[in-house]
Amino acid sequence: MNPQFGNGVNLFFEDLGPRAGAPVILIHGHPFNRTMWAPQTAALTAAGCRVITPDLRGYGESPVVPGKALLADLADDIAALLARLDLERVVVGGVSMGGQIAMEMRLRHPGVVRALVLSDTSPVPETEEGRKFRRELAERLLAEGMRPYAEEVIDKMLAPYNVVGMPEAAARVIGMMCATDPEGAAAALRGRAERPDYRPVLAQAGEPCLVVVGADDVYTPVAEAEALHALMPHSVLAVIERAGHLPGVEQPEAFNRVLLEFLAGL
Repeated sequence: MNPQFGNGVNLFFEDLGPRAGAPVILIHGHPFNRTMWAPQTAALTAAGCRVITPDLRGYGESPVVPGKALLADLADDIAALLARLDLERVVVGGVSMGGQIAMEMRLRHPGVVRALVLSDTSPVPETEEGRKFRRELAERLLAEGMRPYAEEVIDKMLAPYNVVGMPEAAARVIGMMCATDPEGAAAALRGRAERPDYRPVLAQAGEPCLVVVGADDVYTPVAEAEALHALMPHSVLAVIERAGHLPGVEQPEAFNRVLLEFLAGL
């Protein structure tokens, strides 16, 4: 783990695996941190990849920047980090909000993106109702802290049967959520409410893309992943059985298998 200045923000990250390996950056979702990628980091580095997992601003060990963090800001942080590491072309992957940041990378920094991995995420802009919800949730997190929210959404983050059947995974996910600073989470929620429509840029993307989704994801259901796959001319779709919104946590072996297969084909 190293501190690294990116876009004026002192991001913390892990940079593991052989320096000569194919570089992959994995971007966590909300309200998590880089440790959610531990199973993927282990599998990818064992396969010879170089894996970078940052904490986004306001999450994990990176500093909190109160106010509003647009997805553009978060993508620029990532791009600046990659520039400091002298990495010109990387596989950019993310889950949920992290997937939207990967899409923002393709929009703002297309030359950096060798391929995309989009897990349980959506390219469509927020609805007016959704914008209102995210802004109100930001205020709620500031008022209540993270734990009530974490306990409320755990059976949507993970499939309900995995909350019961995989208590260690559920505890890990709740722990990440509760460890997040409400100011950082609120800033990202406000910024995410203003996200653009990524469908036009993705429809024109020439890079390979892996679209992954948990079979029982209620936030971004399989139908949305199918629509994303249909939109992108060079994409493949993998549905992970017995998983909800975080298949990399719920079914790491299955997730890693499709990820490694995709990377091997690049």
